[in-house]
Amino acid sequence: MLNEYPAEAAGADAADEALDAYSKAVVGAVEQVGPAVVSIYVGGAGEVARASGGAGSGVVVTPDGYVLTNEHVVQPVENARVAFVDGRSVAAVVVGRDPATDLAVLRAQAGALPYAQLADTRPLRVGQLVVAVGNPLGFESTVSAGVVSALGRSLRSRYGRLIEGVVQHTAALNPGNSGGPLVDAHGRVVGINTAIIAMAQGIGFAVPATTAQWVLTEILTQGRVRRAYLGVAVRDRPLDLRLVRALGLTVTRAVEITGREEQGPAAESDVRPGDLIVGVNDMPVDGIDALHRHLSRWPVGTRLTLHIVRRTQSLKVELTPREPR
Repeated sequence: MLNEYPAEAAGADAADEALDAYSKAVVGAVEQVGPAVVSIYVGGAGEVARASGGAGSGVVVTPDGYVLTNEHVVQPVENARVAFVDGRSVAAVVVGRDPATDLAVLRAQAGALPYAQLADTRPLRVGQLVVAVGNPLGFESTVSAGVVSALGRSLRSRYGRLIEGVVQHTAALNPGNSGGPLVDAHGRVVGINTAIIAMAQGIGFAVPATTAQWVLTEILTQGRVRRAYLGVAVRDRPLDLRLVRALGLTVTRAVEITGREEQGPAAESDVRPGDLIVGVNDMPVDGIDALHRHLSRWPVGTRLTLHIVRRTQSLKVELTPREPR
């Protein structure tokens, strides 16, 4: 005769197995990334900084000491100190900032440091396990876990520019988590935590790793992030499918120009409010993200061609983008 177990016991065993797998994933991720996570102090040196200075989080992403964090963490300073989980505290220099994405790069004055791997371009999925590691409220090496709750969100930076492609997640964040990594189950950095909604529960946001990698590369190779600037206000907009078919367009969404700066590059061209951008230099544009990607790769000061739809007409307009003044 077969042994029979109560349903409650079987359910408890299954729950224990699920919890064990979940725990292993979180513990493994933390062990992988934890040594590379730093506390950032901007108020002075040593214990003075810990007692009175502003503190945030960061993550070392190269063995020679380059650290990613939020721009707002180090916004008022050129120098800081970073503290590691093993107790070391070393000086750091701010080598570049990008307020448009709320990211900054520091260089810790030490070598052979533990570092984390930025995730590749494989997309995140809603429901995927993520872990936040940082120093909320000054409590170093604090871990919280959650899931990706939404993708493709937009946040407005302190300077008014939208940060696109933001990851929304449920890992608990508090002041001081800013600049710390959001990692997947393999300990790879999938985002840099940047914001919480004060009146909400379980809603945090992170700048995606692909954006962080681009900003890091720009700062290390160019000394700053250079962006081609059109001088327009825009929003995403779906296209009427009848118009798509009539004009033979390859996209079903466009970027609508809602305003034009008087002194911007667009004002020196025939671009007008109400125009719909559907392409840049014969490459399709189906939204603001795509437009930003094209402009970020385009040399500042080099003429480009916008493919626009004006009412029922398909037009090409040339203009020369430049860096914002």
